[in-house]
Order: sequence, then structure tokens, then C-alpha cells
Amino acid sequence: MLAQLGGFTFAALLPVFLDVWSLTHSQAGWLAGIFFGAYALSVPVLVTLTDRIPARSIYIFAVALTAISHVGMATIVDGFWGGMVFRVMAGVGWAGTYMVGLRALTDEISGASQSRAVAANAASIGVSGALSFALAGQLQTTLGWESAFVVAAVASVAALGMAIWLFPRRAAPRPSGVALFDFRPVLRNRSALAYSLGYCAHTWEMFVLRSWAVTYLVFALRSDGVTINWLIPTVVAMLMEIVGTVSSVAGNEMALRIGRQRWILGVMCVSMLCALALGFVSAYGYWAVVIACLVYNAVIYADSSALTAGAVGSAEPERKGATMAMHALLGYSGGFVGPLTLGILLDTLGGETVMNWGIGFAHVAVIMVLGPLALICLRPRDLPGDRLA
Repeated sequence: MLAQLGGFTFAALLPVFLDVWSLTHSQAGWLAGIFFGAYALSVPVLVTLTDRIPARSIYIFAVALTAISHVGMATIVDGFWGGMVFRVMAGVGWAGTYMVGLRALTDEISGASQSRAVAANAASIGVSGALSFALAGQLQTTLGWESAFVVAAVASVAALGMAIWLFPRRAAPRPSGVALFDFRPVLRNRSALAYSLGYCAHTWEMFVLRSWAVTYLVFALRSDGVTINWLIPTVVAMLMEIVGTVSSVAGNEMALRIGRQRWILGVMCVSMLCALALGFVSAYGYWAVVIACLVYNAVIYADSSALTAGAVGSAEPERKGATMAMHALLGYSGGFVGPLTLGILLDTLGGETVMNWGIGFAHVAVIMVLGPLALICLRPRDLPGDRLA
């Protein structure tokens, strides 16, 4: 939670940066997406190395890099290109804290408890994401936007101390004779691949909404012409993360009880309908957008832990790190392209209007078709402990 406390500070402050740095929507999309692009490119290396190097050591490096990236944003950056550099650093740091931290956690737990541990880990990230939005909004108003990154840096340093002193120490994994960066056996694992392809579509839509939600809410607020003193866009984004966290944990429990594939397919179908409607809801005012964002976000998160637990649980033990790396690579490639695509669409269509937001979010429904297709064609297996009811 401490390491990820600044994960969505930039997304929370995106309307500010659009003005302060005179960004186009495409540039804003690059800055939002490059974080996940850097994550996607670095995670195959960092997570696969956990098959040879203790996850704790890699985590310590990554959380230190995260702290440096926040300090840079607060003290050095003054425009698009500087932002790109430190957003890349933050993305690499995220790769080494989220998925590597997940590897460290799941090394300690097996069986049905492992699926719940994955959900708990996702919940901690959700809580930190909620706080990230809330703190950024409040600090920007009272102390300036730089202070939000300073607080995130301090939290990362605290996480670094906890990792050094409290993380369990494990010996380096023994070489198994498996080629370290040979992902071909991982790609032949149909169950893990199915869940990872579904995760790609899921992450595309998740980070489109996370990256652009505050900006979309600001648009709806200005269009509606109402004055809001309490449920401002950053607070709504915080509530979205809280609702999403609960939904993620509950969704994993549903997958355990009714079957992982059945649950994920149902959630994805509902999610596509939400994506088609979300952008057009702004025609009905700010409060309609608030409700729509909260509902859609809950649906998005409902299969998040179920997908990741499916991939981790389907991994061959000697290729667990490589499987998690491929899962994250596929997933966060969608996280990179999705926010960028929405930004480009807004610029291409002529800026922020109800119709253009509608088209922008509707493209997600087309991408989401990948998830059900992967499950139907590859037919992954459920995990041990699923269908408990």
C-alpha cells in the first residue's frame, strides 16, 4: 500500500497538467499510458528473474526507483518530455513492486488460500489507489500539486524500510534446468494464456477509466454548471477505487463458488455494455456520470483477481515467475495502449464533447471481445478449490 500510494497521483492531477503544461489530449494519453508501457516492458525481466533471484531483492530495487520517480516529478519536471522520463521510471518501479511483491506473497501460500491471497494483494493496491486520488486532490488544493508527489515519495521510502527489515528472507531459487527467458512453454500453457489474454482486455478498460475518469468528471461538472463542495472528481475517483477493491475480492469469491470461467464471461459481457454507455451519460449531468463511473468501475474490478489468480494457479511451478511475467506483459500492454487510444480519439474527433467521450469509451467494448474469445477458444481449467459451493 505504501509503495503504491502515488500510483494514480498523475491520473488524479491530469486536468491540472493539461493546463499547467499546455498538453494536448494525445500528450496526456502518452503520459498516462507510458507508465503502463514501461511496466509491460520491464515486468518480463523483473518477474522472470524471481525464478533465480529472491523476490525480496528485486522488490527493494523497485521501490527505491519508485521513490526517486516521485521526487523527480515534484522537483525537476516542468513539461511533457521530463514527465515521460519519470513516468517511465515509475512504471518500472511499479513492475517490481506489484508483480514481484505478488510473487513473494504467493511463494508463502498454496491451494485455495493462494487465490484469496492474490485477492488480498489486489485489495491493498485498490486501497492505495483510492488514497492516491484523494490525497492528490486535497494536497493540490491546499499545498500545490508538487506536494502530492512529495507525500508519495515519503510513503515509498517507508515501504522500502519495511521491505528491508520485515520481508521474509528466502534463499535464491535453485536453477531447474529451465531456460530463464524461454517463454514458449508459458505460451503453450493454454489455461494460463487464456486468463492472461482476458487480463489484457481487462487491463485495457481498467486503465482507460482510471487514467481519464477525473478528466471526464471535470468535463461533466463544467458542462452541467453545478457547484460541488464535497463529491468532487478526485473524491469520486477515490470512491471508485474503494468500490473496485470490494468488487475485486467479492468477485474472486464468486469465481471460487460458481466457476472461474463462468464468472469471468458474465462480468465481461456486462462490462462491454457499460463501456458502450459511459461516455454518453454526460448528457444527463454530473451526478449521472458519478453513478455511471462507480457502477462501471465495480463491474471492471469484479473479474480482476479472478483472472490473475487463474493465471498464477495455472502456472507450472518451475515457470511460475515466467508465467506471471507473461501475464503482466500482456495485461499492461493493454494498460499502455488504452489510455493513449482514448487521448488520440479525443484529439482526432475535435476535443471533449458528449459524443466524443461516448465514442472514446465505446472503443473499449470492441477490445473487450478478446476476453470472452480467449476463454471460449482456449477453454482454461478452473483451479483447485473453485466451485466450493
